[in-house]
Amino acid sequence: MVDNLWSLIQTLRHTNPLILNMTNQVVMNTTANALLAVGASPIMAHEESEIQALTTQADSLVINIGTLDKLLVESMRLALQQAHSSHKPWVLDPVGVGASSYRTETVQSLLQFSPSVIRGNATEIRSLSADKAVLSKGVDSLHRSDEALNTAKMVSLKYAAVVAISGATDYIIDGERIVRIENGDPMMRLVTGLGCTATALIGAFIARSSTVFESTIAAVALLSVVGELVAKRAEGPASLQLLIHDKLYNITEQEFKDHLKIVVG
Repeated sequence: MVDNLWSLIQTLRHTNPLILNMTNQVVMNTTANALLAVGASPIMAHEESEIQALTTQADSLVINIGTLDKLLVESMRLALQQAHSSHKPWVLDPVGVGASSYRTETVQSLLQFSPSVIRGNATEIRSLSADKAVLSKGVDSLHRSDEALNTAKMVSLKYAAVVAISGATDYIIDGERIVRIENGDPMMRLVTGLGCTATALIGAFIARSSTVFESTIAAVALLSVVGELVAKRAEGPASLQLLIHDKLYNITEQEFKDHLKIVVG
């Protein structure tokens, strides 16, 4: 599998897919730079009058609800209608779902457009279960990644989507298939928007791939390995963010394969 993951990284670098990001105001710059670093071409847009045309041009969509408003939600629905009709892959980041009824209702409406991938922290993934209320702390996770596994399996089967759970250990679930990534560094929690970066990278990897599960694994693995590699050189969260972008750009095959800690099943 490791060879296949590296092949997906190389393919992304050479194919330059166009990724339409309807993301939150906090992370637009860092998200765009991360996508450029791995070889994708980002476009950041949300205006209702152009969003369907841009969706048609894009290879995939990233939908991130971090900073919601009613106009943005309506544009997201228009984009997803177009994506659904033209079979475009898309990834949903349900940031802070469960923190308010508005977020929860918005996510439930977006899920009807059949996301290819859903990525969130453990609390966000647990909050996708309609039969339970989950205590949340804004956009922060209050649960370990493994505590969301049962919900992730259920959500994956219900929506026929790959589910990625981010945390100290990352999990990627496709129905009954589970992969665990044991890379990363605790300091990554102190950099705002790294989860959003993971979602954007997933959007890039699934853009021109027929293997959504492996493409999601490749995206999550790449960011986790990169974070672990550069954390030892970072003086703090600010320099860590910059070093992550550099290493996304220049990571070598040997670095990736030597440091990846992956468990299948």
